[in-house]
Amino acid sequence: MKTHGILTACFAFLLAGSAHAQTNGLTFEVNFRTRGEVRKGGLDVNRDNAKNYANFIHERTLFGAQFERSWLTAKLTAQHSSIWGDDASGAINIYEAWTQLSSPKGFFAKIGRQNLSYDNQRVFGADDWAMTARSHDVLKIGYEGHGHKLHLFAAYNQSSANVDGGTYFDGGLQPYKSMQAAWYHLDVPHTNIGLSLIAMNVGMQGGERNQPTEHTFQQHLYGGYLSFRPRFGLAEAEYYRQGGHEEHGVPIDAWMASGKVTLTPGSGWSLYGGYDYLSGDDDYTVPKPGQAGMMHHERIRGFTSIYGSHHKFYGAMDFFYVKAYFGGFSPGLQNAYVGGTWKPLEKLSLDVSAHYLAMAANLEEVEKTLGYEFESALTWSLNKDVDLSAGYSYMHGTESMVYLKRSDENRKLRWAWIMLSITPSFLQK
Repeated sequence: MKTHGILTACFAFLLAGSAHAQTNGLTFEVNFRTRGEVRKGGLDVNRDNAKNYANFIHERTLFGAQFERSWLTAKLTAQHSSIWGDDASGAINIYEAWTQLSSPKGFFAKIGRQNLSYDNQRVFGADDWAMTARSHDVLKIGYEGHGHKLHLFAAYNQSSANVDGGTYFDGGLQPYKSMQAAWYHLDVPHTNIGLSLIAMNVGMQGGERNQPTEHTFQQHLYGGYLSFRPRFGLAEAEYYRQGGHEEHGVPIDAWMASGKVTLTPGSGWSLYGGYDYLSGDDDYTVPKPGQAGMMHHERIRGFTSIYGSHHKFYGAMDFFYVKAYFGGFSPGLQNAYVGGTWKPLEKLSLDVSAHYLAMAANLEEVEKTLGYEFESALTWSLNKDVDLSAGYSYMHGTESMVYLKRSDENRKLRWAWIMLSITPSFLQK
């Protein structure tokens, strides 16, 4: 009863002052995305009779309805994802299902399944490229106004509504059992500087159900993101640190830092360059094919941003932090890159970039350089609802890449794709 009274008081505070004339709105939105991919290389050398190419067409549909009133917003979005020709129905789930109560004074409370996207999406992002957009079941409360934004959110996940089965979490929408996080953003007055700070605690299920080893291990992440937007471009910098313990109780001591500068000297083109550093495990070894191999790790030093939009960083071919290294541990990553964007027409843009990729850890077996990746992407906006895009990437991997992935096809990789996106808001009243 006490908890119920507290929640009632919070909602009453949020709705204070919202009794003025109300306007209702109902919007239906749909997102059709179809992407064809052609890949050559990258398969495991241990796969018998496997050809080193793959062609497929992936499709995703999002259909959502959003209701808005002056103090209330509610949204429900269904998601379907499948491969053309698959005899199964594909993946069907609810991507969004949330309700938000808002106050004219800037306070709000939002509860349900929702997307969490912050700053450049390094820590929290929709990961929209994956064709199964990421969402979280959370309660979020916060304030936005006068150059300040503060969001507090918490989640507790369970596999089923057990009456007597304990609280063991087998995994589901997200890998964590519980999460608490705070995000604060400040737009510095009279400047073009923005500062964001984030702190997060994640509880990960470890051990076996109903066994003495069953335990929830706590992991921590904290850091900040800084942006400066002068007239001629954008400068970004960020730093995050991880601690706590992973699912087997091994301590975590990892960090990452990144910097990027974008210059826009003309209205039709821009240049950018940056550097990412993600710490890695020095105690890293890969057994020879046919051998199991074991390595004891006293600490985990490989940084992992498991809730971010990984495809935005570290190269478009997603060889790092999407596809794991052999054995699951990470030797870290250095990603130095340069690129540019050119818009010959208002609705047509071309982006090209080059990446130098290397390990962060020092391994005796191999050199640090992993390879070189070259990327290009073309986007044509046919109209406000329809985009057509295509891309091509080439990666030349070194012997270090072959060793870490234990895949002989990681020397010369080619990947091409073409994608159609249709996003109309087809009914509104």
